[in-house]
Amino acid sequence: MGKPLDDAALDTIFRTARTYNGYTDEPVSEAELHAIWELMKWGPTSANQLPARLVWCVSDEAKAKLAECTSAQNAPKILKAPVSVIIGTDNDFHEHLPELFPHVDARPWFAEPVGRATSAFRNATLQGAYFIIAARALGLDTGPMSGFDNAKVDAAFFADTPSVKSNFISTLGHGDPATIFDRLPRPGFEKFNIVA
Repeated sequence: MGKPLDDAALDTIFRTARTYNGYTDEPVSEAELHAIWELMKWGPTSANQLPARLVWCVSDEAKAKLAECTSAQNAPKILKAPVSVIIGTDNDFHEHLPELFPHVDARPWFAEPVGRATSAFRNATLQGAYFIIAARALGLDTGPMSGFDNAKVDAAFFADTPSVKSNFISTLGHGDPATIFDRLPRPGFEKFNIVA
């Protein structure tokens, strides 16, 4: 059974963590990208399906290609960030289940394409959240965003894997405090919760 994290850890992951619009010049190493994956892969997904597929845009060329697919507001953020990440969803995740869920053949559970796509999107989105938490836990900051053309991103980055579709994008680096807004409201429990 796990033990509660201390306040400093909870602050790092949730309470004082922020979404950044810009970053310092401090680089992000490839080893740190691997470290993020090595944490986020442990987050639960249904039947261990792990449908997220990540493209880590590190080179100027890759970031420029991604920026061409985004809104005018988001393009400069992508170009200036040390790393920009595409979190994709593999709708054919079930083909990997013999390896990832070996104690039973779970592929028939996801044979129906619409239900499989729904499950893939849900669980890849969960993995995207695990990406953010893992990055924060390792001392990095993120800037998750929409504001892009999914079809253009898919054509530019997933043309060779048509079962993979873009879910969302995030920048990654060491956040520059000058680029964030004042903290937005977070309501108390009673506003959006029901105990039944």
